[in-house]
This record gives sequence, structure tokens and C-alpha cells, in this order.
Amino acid sequence: MSTDEPQHVLVLQGGGALGSYQAGVFESLSKSGCGPDWVAGISIGAINAAIIAGNAPGDRLEKLKAFWTLVTSGWSFGRADGVEILRALSGEANVGLAMTRGAPGFFTPRAISPLLMASQGPEALSFYDSSPLRGTLERLVDFDRINAQETRLSVGAVNIRTGNFTYFDNQRQRIGPEHIMASGALPPGLPPVEIDAEWYWDGGLVSNTPLEYVLEQNTTDDLMIYQVDLFNARGPMPTTLQEAAEREKDIRYSSRTRLNTDANLKIHRLKSSLAALLKTLPTERLTDPDLQILSDFSKENSVVVVQLIYRDRAYEGRFKDVEFSRQTMLDHWASGVRDGDRSVRDRKRHPIEPTAGGALSVDPGLDPSSAQSQKDVRP
Repeated sequence: MSTDEPQHVLVLQGGGALGSYQAGVFESLSKSGCGPDWVAGISIGAINAAIIAGNAPGDRLEKLKAFWTLVTSGWSFGRADGVEILRALSGEANVGLAMTRGAPGFFTPRAISPLLMASQGPEALSFYDSSPLRGTLERLVDFDRINAQETRLSVGAVNIRTGNFTYFDNQRQRIGPEHIMASGALPPGLPPVEIDAEWYWDGGLVSNTPLEYVLEQNTTDDLMIYQVDLFNARGPMPTTLQEAAEREKDIRYSSRTRLNTDANLKIHRLKSSLAALLKTLPTERLTDPDLQILSDFSKENSVVVVQLIYRDRAYEGRFKDVEFSRQTMLDHWASGVRDGDRSVRDRKRHPIEPTAGGALSVDPGLDPSSAQSQKDVRP
């Protein structure tokens, strides 16, 4: 271990209106003193990440609340507490409102459908205009602070021409509103974003979780990663066509959360084992070009991934990620606070202590005493 304190990393998945859950988790972790040194995000996770990294620690929660209050300030159907079928119907109606009216400060429907446009420009590639989001980001995010690198920020997008995943990172380039908008430009809803003569779409088209990018970076610091996912890879067998559509979406956008987390941590453990093995070799052997390649690949830091996964309610359906009503936003936020608080309590009861160079995965949403709740991931 290189330092006494690990570097705290917040990894935020994409998921549209579900993103207020991430804000709730952030509120909880901030209260416990777990403010991030590094924030990485995709899509709505990139927006939340930019607001966090682009504000002083004391202002972050206020700006997150301002964003989520704004995008849910449109007219919506009222509360339908206590009766799941009524809440489900209310949710479907609110989805319809978002699709026809947009979300304030985020996106608005185009006056002319792209299906009727003769233009071949980017406006003909989406049903909504995301220019309101630029104004919101410029008002709520201090990009000078982001580019001063006080907190590391990494957001992922897909290059349309090459199909390759690209990360915009304030340790490598200057970040502006366009980089955040590119990460959330999910077609055919939102238009592509041009950056340096290249066009980009939402990073979730390739991978909805930026964990792999974080683990690939050459850092010697131990990492405490809070991975906040908005789609649950686990779920019951659907019994209706509507449930099947929702389950399909969860599977698609969860990016095989547990499988990928375990696989990435096993790779990290292999790198750590390789670093230990190289230390046993005579110094003169380390100049061998092949061993130099292995040395560059090896790592010695330990990694803990705490997975905080939004587990949706029975009344939520396939379009839960575009349900921008105020009450649902507050429900998601409260769920994030509750899950974050539970993770902090569990960490105190069951201290997380990976071995040097080790890799540990923790899911507070499972029974802390279960074997799957805390796993030392080995190759």
C-alpha cells in the first residue's frame, strides 16, 4: 500500500431519471466523510459526476438538488401512495408527459419530427433537443474548478465513426459542457455531440459502468471504489410481457454488473500477483524486454469495490429511466440515502480489510453475513 488512506472513487452508471438515486448515495457518503477524490460516470452518471467535481465540497449537495429539482419541475400527475396499481398508472402517465414535453433544463421535443426533416445534420438524428442541458451545466458546474483537477473527473462516450469507447479525463484534457453532453447523448432520443471534429454518442452503448476504466489507470494508490448502479443485473422471472420488457432493459444496461466487477477484480489480482512474482527475480533479469512488459502490466495497490445497486419497486416499469416526476425523483433519492447509510453501518460492523494487492467486492444490498456480500476475488 502506498498511503495510509485509500483514494476514494465514485463510479456512476447511466440510467436517466434513476440518477437521483446516485445523488442520494452521494449525500449519505458525504455525511460519513467519504467524499470522492475521483468521480467517473456514464450518461446521467457523467452529469452527476460533473456537478460533484465542478463544485466545492460544501456546495455539491446543493447543486445536485438544484439539478434534480429543475429537471423534475415540469407538470406531473400527483401522488398515488399506498396502491401499487395506481402508482404504476401514475408513473406511466408521467413517462408520457416526459416524452411529449421533455424535462426542464435537460431536453425538449423538436418542433418537427426528425422523420420529416430533409436536413442531414445532427438535429435530424434525434427526437429531442439537448441544448437546454448545456445552459444547465454552465450554470451549475464550475468547469474552471474541474480543469484545475482538484477532483479527478472521467466520463465515457462512444466515437460514432470508429465505434470505439473514449474517456474524457481532466488529467488528460480540458473538460467542457460538450464532454458531459456527449457522454449522455443516447440515440435516437438525444443528438450526437461534436468534439474536435469527431461525433459522439452515449457511452452506455458500449459499457454503462466505468469501473474497467478506473482499474486500468496507472495508479499506485489503494482504491476504495463506490460503484453506484441504476440497473440491477439480478431479478425474478417475468410473468407478463411488460415485466419481460423491463427485465430485458435491466439486463442490457446493468452491463452484467457482478460478472464484470468480478472479472475486472480478478484481472487486478493477477496484476498484483505478477508484481509480487517479479520482486523475487534477480535485479539483472528485470532489464529483459519481456519482463519489462510484464512489469508495466503489474500492479501492487489493493482495491475494494462497494456495489450500491438501485433495486426498483414493483410498480416501476420498462420506462422508469424517463419518469421525471418530482415524487419519483424524491423516492429514488431517499433510496440512495438509505442504501448509502446501510453501507456505512455495515462497514463499521464488518470492516473491509483487503490484503496488500488484494481485490475485494462488497454488496451491502445482500445479507452482510452471506458469502456473496463480501468476496475476496482471486484469480
